[in-house]
This record gives sequence, C-alpha cells and structure tokens, in this order.
Amino acid sequence: MCKQCGLLAVSDNGAVPATHPHIGYAAMLERFHPSEAISLASEAEKHGFTGVMAADHFQPWTAAQGHASAAFNVLSAMGQTTTHDLGTATTPGYRSHPAHTAQASATLAAMYPGRHWLGIASGEALNEHVVGQYWPEAPERIARMFEAIEVIGKLFTGKEVKHDGRYFKLESTRLWTLPDVPPEILVATSGPVTAKRAGHAAGGLITEGAPLDKLEGLLKKFDEGGGTGKPKVLRLHLSWAETDELAAANALAEWPIAGMRFGKSDIRSPFELEQLARLVRPDDFEGRMLISADLDAHRANIQRHLELGFDRIYLHNAGRDQREFLRVFGAHVLPKLNR
Repeated sequence: MCKQCGLLAVSDNGAVPATHPHIGYAAMLERFHPSEAISLASEAEKHGFTGVMAADHFQPWTAAQGHASAAFNVLSAMGQTTTHDLGTATTPGYRSHPAHTAQASATLAAMYPGRHWLGIASGEALNEHVVGQYWPEAPERIARMFEAIEVIGKLFTGKEVKHDGRYFKLESTRLWTLPDVPPEILVATSGPVTAKRAGHAAGGLITEGAPLDKLEGLLKKFDEGGGTGKPKVLRLHLSWAETDELAAANALAEWPIAGMRFGKSDIRSPFELEQLARLVRPDDFEGRMLISADLDAHRANIQRHLELGFDRIYLHNAGRDQREFLRVFGAHVLPKLNR
C-alpha cells in the first residue's frame, strides 16, 4: 500500500505501476443508473484507469441527466468488481449528520482496506435543501464543513467522542466498525481562502477543472496553509468524440454545467438549471473544459494538470458512449502520460 496516499500501489497483474500517474474514472451518478455506473467502473479498470470517484448527489444537475443514486451504496458495490481506490465527495450537516457520514466512510474503508478516501464539501442547495433546513450563506457553509471534518476526524480515532460545537452536537459515542487505517479526509473546494485553511485542517485537497492559472493559485494557497506533500486531487471534465462537432454537441447536451460562468450553490432545482443551460454557448466552455476530437490535445491537457501538481486525476467525458471513451483513452492517452 502507498503509505503517503493511503492507496494501493499495483503492478503487472492488471494494474498500473506506482511510477505511472494515477488517472481514475469519474463515475457520474447524476447521469447513469447505478448498475450502469458499476459496470463502467469495472470497464474503466480493464482499460488502465486506476481508481473511481463518485460525487454524492440527491438530485442531478439537470432534469435531463435523470439519476442521483446514493454514492456510498454504489461505491460499496464497485469495490467488489474493482481493485483500486474508491472516493467520494459529500456534504455532511444537512441531509446527514457528520456522525452518519463517518460511519458510512469507515464501513467502506473497513470493507476495502487502503482503498477509500473521503472528500468533504460545503455543498449546494440543489442537494442539501431537500430536508427543509435554512440554507446558509457561504461563510457559514464553510464553517460548518470544517466543524464536520473535526467531528469525523474524532470518530475515526475509534475513541469515545463527545462534541458540543457551534453547529453540531454528538452524545458520548464511538464508531464500532473501523478500518486499520482511517480514510484520508480531503476538502473539496475551488476557493483560495478555503484551500489555505484546508492545508492544515485536512489530509488533502480535491477540486474541479478550471482555468490553469486559477488552479495554480489554489494549489499554492493549499501549500501555504500546510498542504505541501498532501494529496491533491482533481476531477477533470472533458468532451471527446469522433468529431469536434459531436464533442461540442455532447458538452452542450450532457454537461452544460461546465459552461455556466456563475455560482450554482444556491440553485435548488434541476429544472431551473435546465432552463439556465439553454443559455450556454460553445464559447462558454473556453478555459473550463476541453472540447475536441484530438486525442493529443486531451493528452496534453491532462499532462499539464499533472505538471501543475495534481497527484490523482479522475476523468469525466461528456459523451453518452462511456465505453468507447474508456477504450480509446485507455489505449491512446493514458499510456502517454507521465507523472
């Protein structure tokens, strides 16, 4: 097992050596039925992808995407048919108490030792408002996120815990099922101030694809806050197809979110987002998601993010034909990437 990252290093028996870059598959539970997502994760590993991540959504981004299965359930099943890491990004404190998140994560890590990592985010109203609580402003959401990380970290020790914080309370209790090594806790953020705080408060950073100068600043702030040497994880959205025209059409139809140049944290309905998606134009994706039929362009784009300092990158292609994407990138893109 990789002692630094807490993930399994693998070799010629069907996995990629530790000297190769860690390129995983982003399983989009917003877009695919859970059974299909599980099958795709297995297919990704066959083509050389070395891990899978799935965001925890209660609703899809747009109604047309059509799905929103429970991430921990799906990852548990994925672990049976894959051998690499299993990560998620979730938001405790609204739909579920941090104690419940800690239990779900610890159970997954106990089932698959050394394979699971936990991303904690400040969340979006789209997923968290459904339980009818007041949806706070960004500063409070961030404060709640860091307190949730504190609660989860305490429970991961296996000791008896009692917490009486500003946002969360926990009666004296402990987790009864624990892995030998607790999961990494990564902060999911795209903001430099939060990234700097995450440098000392969390075990790593996870973020979304964005202009390179913004990502560079984010990683710099994370390191300034004490994150040097900690895992830096990226979910990279792209749109590849056999032609540039089809790649552009796929981006607009399947992942217009990347072209929305405004905050989406306060939007509550996938139907509202679907209406806003109609305003997105191909130029809106510039610098935010590569749309191209050129495999070399995609390889160079992924390589630039590796050189920027990301340790693990999970790829999401906007097209519906995920199997063809996995086959082609496994054969022609992944082997040409360098750490």
